[in-house]
Amino acid sequence: MAEREIDAIRKLLASKPRPVGWSERRERLDEVGSTWPVAADVRCEAVDCDGVAGEWSIVPGSELSRVLLYFHGGGYCSGSIVSHRRLVTEAGRAAGTRTLAIGYRLAPEHPYPAAHEDALAAWRFLRKQGIAAARIAVGGDSAGGNLTLALINHLRTAGEALPACAWLVSPWTDLTMSGSTLQTKDAVDPLIHKAYLDELADAYAPPGVDRRDQLISPLFADLAGLPPVLIQVGSAETLLADATRLAEAAGAADVDVTLQIWPHMIHAWPVWNANLEDGRRALDQAGQFIRAHIR
Repeated sequence: MAEREIDAIRKLLASKPRPVGWSERRERLDEVGSTWPVAADVRCEAVDCDGVAGEWSIVPGSELSRVLLYFHGGGYCSGSIVSHRRLVTEAGRAAGTRTLAIGYRLAPEHPYPAAHEDALAAWRFLRKQGIAAARIAVGGDSAGGNLTLALINHLRTAGEALPACAWLVSPWTDLTMSGSTLQTKDAVDPLIHKAYLDELADAYAPPGVDRRDQLISPLFADLAGLPPVLIQVGSAETLLADATRLAEAAGAADVDVTLQIWPHMIHAWPVWNANLEDGRRALDQAGQFIRAHIR
């Protein structure tokens, strides 16, 4: 059943190929990501996070005092609150929290460090609401997973309180593109290929920027002292090695890290949870992880 469902998602993606222009790519990701709307019992509310666009969501029974702060994927150049709304709202349901999705600024109009500045502003906004760091989980997929780690590394370096845990889906952790699965999984990944990543990296971190910097490629950071981390990645991803190498590095640094490799799954598959059982199962397990660590 899982393979038949993921094949249907593959057909959906093939029917809407990625266009060339940035604005067209953003429209396409919003369209594909929002194929299935949010559930009827979800309440969403736009919020200005001190100059950064955000959206609260909550479902019946979730605790207002606990928050999942979420950064969408899209290679730092596309993706939005709209494209990831179904994923974020269902993740909040699974975790029993309200969620705050962030619409950070995108490259190439706003290259590094704009997204980092927005992520930090969103964190500060939450903390000013009186929400303790220990009651916040931070998560993201793809570039959003990268941004999640960058935010935590920034807070750790500054000696500030860290979130309760981090949840990473298909994280893009190495903008130098040195992972072996960029080649070995190229034929089975319907979405992410090295030429595309090169284009995204050039837009986000233009030539002259050190892409081994820990805030750009968190794979190369000193990961000691990070909060518990859950990494979920599909076996059919070119970014598989970005996840496995991060898990190895985090584990070697004595971080409480859980790595899940989901058979047959493609990049950021929980986005399509409405019509994909493995997407729902991944969110359920992420919810259990967050519930176990948030106070």
